Amino acid sequence: MNYSLFDDASNIRPWTETICEGAAILRHFSVNREAALLDGIKQILSAHPFRQMRTPNGHHMSVAMTCCGEVGWVSDSDGYRYSAYDPENGEPWPAMPDSFYSLAVQAAQEAGFPGFTPDSCLINQYQVGSRLSLHQDKDEKKFGAPIVSFSLGIPATFLFGGMQRSDTVQRYHLAHGDVVVWGGPARLRYHGVAAIKEAAHPLLGTQRINLTFRQAT
Repeated sequence: MNYSLFDDASNIRPWTETICEGAAILRHFSVNREAALLDGIKQILSAHPFRQMRTPNGHHMSVAMTCCGEVGWVSDSDGYRYSAYDPENGEPWPAMPDSFYSLAVQAAQEAGFPGFTPDSCLINQYQVGSRLSLHQDKDEKKFGAPIVSFSLGIPATFLFGGMQRSDTVQRYHLAHGDVVVWGGPARLRYHGVAAIKEAAHPLLGTQRINLTFRQAT
């Protein structure tokens, strides 16, 4: 599927798709606001480029990552955790751009989670064939705040399961500009991303960028 550079995004109206109690997709939420996100990503990558982190068992993840905020999520032989420093260069992660913060807070509010104060943004780069296996986000100190996840670029299939890995998994198509928010009773549901299919987007080419905001500390 190809996207036209001449699509009139101004005619796209945002709407909310409820997944379950505590989880929703804000369709087209950032379609007309992606410029600030892409500018911020470019600045972050100039000093903290994407890298494929190693899992604790030594395998490289298929998704490339970087971070911004007070802390960033890291994975290596010592396990999964948040750190104030980029393990690639020992430098602090860059500050979260104001535009990132305000959009994440607004999305959380829209989904029914006022008072969200994210301190970490994990930026994922998916290429064709990249995937993210089912998992729970449990590295945060508290689970009271939601996860807010922005999609940019080519489409993805979001997998959303239950509280057990073996529970039935729902599949949701995510397009450029969609935002998934889950918290409350849905906060610890298993979720993942199916293998990315070949596609092209006029702004990001053959990649998908995912910004995931968390209240980690």
